[in-house]
Amino acid sequence: MQDEVTITPKKNGPYYIRGRIRVTLPDGQEVETEEETWLCRCGGSANKPFCDGTHKRIGFRADEGAARAALEGQVESE
Repeated sequence: MQDEVTITPKKNGPYYIRGRIRVTLPDGQEVETEEETWLCRCGGSANKPFCDGTHKRIGFRADEGAARAALEGQVESE
């Protein structure tokens, strides 16, 4: 089992997660992934929280500047 998890936001696409994780869905069901997972970032997936490729169809454009500013402490987190 891999101990380290890496999360990479793909340009105008989903979060690519490398490593074993457990996702708890709103209904309480838990889904464990083994090696890689793609999580929706556009909000349009019919299979949330997982990506189904909808970002391509709807022309999703990520605001990478907002994420960078938050990491630098320029934007307050919720």
